[in-house]
Amino acid sequence: MHPVLRVAADRQWGLFTAADARRAGYGHDEVRSLCDTGRWVRLRRGVYTTGERLTALEGRRHGVDCLATLLHLDRPDATISHTSAARLLDLPVGPGLGTTVRLTDPGQWRTGAAFRMTSAPLDTGEVVVHEPFRLTSVARTLVDCAREWPLEAAVVAMDAALLAGRTTTGELARVMTGQRGWRGAQRARRAIALADGRAESPLETRGRLRIVGSGLPAPDLQVEIRSEGRLVGVVDGWFDAAAVVVEFDGRVKYTDPWRDRTAGRVLWEEKRREDALRALGIRVVRIADADFGDRWPAVGAELARVVGTPGPAARRFTASPRTSGHRRSA
Repeated sequence: MHPVLRVAADRQWGLFTAADARRAGYGHDEVRSLCDTGRWVRLRRGVYTTGERLTALEGRRHGVDCLATLLHLDRPDATISHTSAARLLDLPVGPGLGTTVRLTDPGQWRTGAAFRMTSAPLDTGEVVVHEPFRLTSVARTLVDCAREWPLEAAVVAMDAALLAGRTTTGELARVMTGQRGWRGAQRARRAIALADGRAESPLETRGRLRIVGSGLPAPDLQVEIRSEGRLVGVVDGWFDAAAVVVEFDGRVKYTDPWRDRTAGRVLWEEKRREDALRALGIRVVRIADADFGDRWPAVGAELARVVGTPGPAARRFTASPRTSGHRRSA
């Protein structure tokens, strides 16, 4: 590759345009020949990369598609947004939410092959530069997605971003204020109202939403239970009046334990902790992924029955909700 073309490609993940190739002295016939032999790959009209580079970027294919679209459109103010920005910002994107490249441009609305560009204003603080991309900020991305995504998927993404400290409820509210009256604004507002950065996993978020959907109040999250000055445990969910703990049991807790523990060690610690809670008169309800299907009506009804029964009159423990969740790592 000519050094002039390599410099252009290196700024853009290895992608380059027909104009870049012409500036480096490549003619139309030579470009066609390079594509015919597989040394170059045409990504979009007038946008190329090398076959070797495309193989190296296989795990980042949506980013490649976004960048190729931006180069093809040649709109300096166009910004990757919505689900595309969520993917590139490593926010949780649920299944079935599509791979269409999404863009926002203050001055133009346009759709084409596998892309959709929305015309909408972008405040200065709502645009960030990430590698070769202009992206909507985390807060703007979450609100844009929440106007279109199913409620559960939107709250899962918001909870994860809040937990990781990548945005705040105040930032989400400020973006929402600027989108008053936009299509889907009420959906986004509901998602923000339900978001809670203390949820430490998507399972906890989904479980909380199912509980609220069953007519129960949202449980307090990440609550420290202490007895005689000793920490008995930090529980996922807590109904104080009934002294009921809700634990959201993800399989990964046992199949991929953190802090270098074995699965057997995790199981033993969970049993010991639950025994200690029950000895204090606290009841424990465990909810797993499998309970969110056909079993949920029965699970929800049983939880409502337990929560509707008062807890012990004399308490030998205290319950204190934490102000933030703990982001777990291996």
